[in-house]
Amino acid sequence: MAAGKIILNEMSFYGYHGVLPTERIQGQKFLVSLDISMDFDKPAQTDRLEDTICYVKLYEKIKKLVQRERYNILETLAEKIAEIVLEDPQALEVVVLIKKPWAPIPGNLEYVGVEIKRGRDNG
Repeated sequence: MAAGKIILNEMSFYGYHGVLPTERIQGQKFLVSLDISMDFDKPAQTDRLEDTICYVKLYEKIKKLVQRERYNILETLAEKIAEIVLEDPQALEVVVLIKKPWAPIPGNLEYVGVEIKRGRDNG
């Protein structure tokens, strides 16, 4: 098996996730990164899109989820994103990183975020 990774780095979406009323009404920016492990043997040999993960379709699914759904905590959003990625049989494992750069925290910080790792065998 020729293991490899597909990376979608810091996709930027506007969403309405959080527990505070202002977060759920005004919304804010979220940055989503995916690190998807898969077997590159077949797509490397065939050079066919059908044999790999389509970045465009995956991006559109993640965009729809982040922009249309509303969750109180990032942990739930991360799990939902991982579920979408693992719907593709090519995806063996995914690391999901969500950054919330405008988190309503008094103080100086670049972002708050969560990161999860999910695969076919670890839920």
